[in-house]
Amino acid sequence: MDGDGTRDARGTHANPVPRPAGPPEVPAAPAVPPRPTRAPGGSDGSAFLTWLRTPRPEALPGVWRFGHRPRPEEEPERVPGRQLLSGAVIAFLVGWLIWSLLWNGYLGGWWLLPLYAMIPDSWAEPHSFASVVVVYAYYVLIAGIIMVAVGRLGRWGEIWRRYGPPAWRRAAPGAGPAPAPEEDPAAWPALRAAGAHDAAERLAADARSGLMRDVDHARITRAWQGVQRGRHSLATFTGAVLSHGSAACPHPSGARDLPARQARHDLVTGQVRIGTAADDARNPYAYRGAGLALGPDLLGTSLLAVGPAGSGKTGSLVRPLTESLCLHALAGRAAVVVVGAAGADLGPADAYDVVVRIGDPDSVYDLDLYGGTTDPDEAAVVLAEALAGDLTEQHQGGDTRRSTTVLAQLLGPFRAVHGRFPGVPELRQLLEGAPGPLAELREGLRVAGQDSLLRELDARERQLERPGDLGGVLADRVALLDRPAFAPFFDTSGQSRPFSLKALDHPVRVRIDLPQRGHADASRMLARLVLAQFTASVSTREDRSLFACLVLDDASGVVTPEAVRGVQRLRSAGAGVVLTLRTLDDVPRPLRGPLLGAIGCRMALSGLTPWDGQDFAEVWGKEWTEARDVTDRQIIAETPAGKAVHMLRRVITGKAPTARAVTVRQVERERWSASELAHAVPAGHAVLSLTSVKGEHAPPLLVDLRG
Repeated sequence: MDGDGTRDARGTHANPVPRPAGPPEVPAAPAVPPRPTRAPGGSDGSAFLTWLRTPRPEALPGVWRFGHRPRPEEEPERVPGRQLLSGAVIAFLVGWLIWSLLWNGYLGGWWLLPLYAMIPDSWAEPHSFASVVVVYAYYVLIAGIIMVAVGRLGRWGEIWRRYGPPAWRRAAPGAGPAPAPEEDPAAWPALRAAGAHDAAERLAADARSGLMRDVDHARITRAWQGVQRGRHSLATFTGAVLSHGSAACPHPSGARDLPARQARHDLVTGQVRIGTAADDARNPYAYRGAGLALGPDLLGTSLLAVGPAGSGKTGSLVRPLTESLCLHALAGRAAVVVVGAAGADLGPADAYDVVVRIGDPDSVYDLDLYGGTTDPDEAAVVLAEALAGDLTEQHQGGDTRRSTTVLAQLLGPFRAVHGRFPGVPELRQLLEGAPGPLAELREGLRVAGQDSLLRELDARERQLERPGDLGGVLADRVALLDRPAFAPFFDTSGQSRPFSLKALDHPVRVRIDLPQRGHADASRMLARLVLAQFTASVSTREDRSLFACLVLDDASGVVTPEAVRGVQRLRSAGAGVVLTLRTLDDVPRPLRGPLLGAIGCRMALSGLTPWDGQDFAEVWGKEWTEARDVTDRQIIAETPAGKAVHMLRRVITGKAPTARAVTVRQVERERWSASELAHAVPAGHAVLSLTSVKGEHAPPLLVDLRG
């Protein structure tokens, strides 16, 4: 082809410069589904299968793993938007300029040499169709190379990801192709590997037909774990599954779900979502924007939440946790005891197996004052903690050991004579030293020949005559329960249905309503009683794989030295407690540090006082951070050309040209200061630190409890 023919082809046809396509589109994060009101499932089982097959990758402690997409540990360097767009426009103009110079021949014809070398001479006719096609294809190739080069220089791909469809278009969730049977959780590969093919086929058919729920899947998985541990036989398990399908291995109540759900639960991982980690610079980059969730792996180290009334302790924390623990109980994984004021938003009564309404004559269940034990010494320890555990050290019985001795001197003889422990009126009379009951007890011991217990009773009568005896103090505390409102309760004669915390060997759901209105002191004493019985009962369980949790909606007046020691022992017993407080002032000053040290998960809600924030700041400690001191000095242009360059820089960057001096120092600062906790936590937010039973830690995170 000669030069004239080529130049005619260029001048006859317009050749727009195409914009090159950016890098491959990065898949967007899956859309977050709305909060469910029922268990995953549907008429055809598609919703349940989608839920079950959703990936749950390993993540940092507290991250909601359902559909989680991990982020890098460090935040990538982010170019300011104005600078990014200005650079992209300038890069496009540079590419356009280069193409114009080539197109109009200002740079010579060297760039056409490869074209001349590749086409045959027979195509060099001026108006040959093949000549036109090849020439313009070559132009497109050269323009494309230029655009790719300037596109990389101008970061067009980053603009596409930041402002294009990947930034605002969410991928529609779908079930996707079914995985292979050996990898499909809905096909029950563990059962197939053990030879239970028929049971696996029955469960898979129920899942496909919509008969299986998330609670059913968790419950049957728990039963299969019992088979693997040798607690149940494979034949018994297989027979139950073949007979009842997804309804096999039921909870003793027969329930397969809760009446209603308010939180998002994932029973595969055992998590309940309580909020979202805020996109805040104080949060580690890997946590920002991720869902925050709690489960038995975190509650096993216990949790303390402190915040004023109305900060969201009950609605945003306690209610989701009680829902989750009740679902775990239906799945055979947990036993839960929830203690709160009558009328508190702790879920409907139908969500529990046992509801104890102390002070309500219509209550079906009673509370066992002695925790179901038959040992007088053990009963004395628990009851002394409830009656005198909050006594300060300035009182001579502040450590409850003397109170335990006083009660043991009476409970042992009474049980030996009557075959039971005394009721509240009887215990009050014995502690007050009433002559009639003591004389009757003495006569019964003499007739039974219980000389050792008779000596215990003699010692108690001698101590009654000494000044400062604890019997009167304990009698005054028992008098708080010897009221007409509590007359039908704490019965030891066998005429009521008392609930004992010894039942925590089973997946039971218990709610205890305390009569705080008009009986605040009695309610605090009963809360201490339940906590003492809980810590004593869980340590003697045989099956510690059954997670036990006590939720105290208001722990005011409950924290005692013995309670703190009991909380420290719960992690090894497969149990945990959840405590909420309006302020740390409800805890004696000497116990605040030990309590925060014994608790693994700590939450400070918005509205915290500065002195409460100081305690949290101390327990969260300090960290080494990089402090950057930046000094900017504006550059003054002296020449017109310099002023023009400065004006161009101001248009591109939006800032005046400066000379910057940066000083970087490593300093040790508090993770969250008392002032920040008191004034920088927005409403509906909380600062939460986490510790798992495996020892993994999460630093204090700013969490949006409404997200």
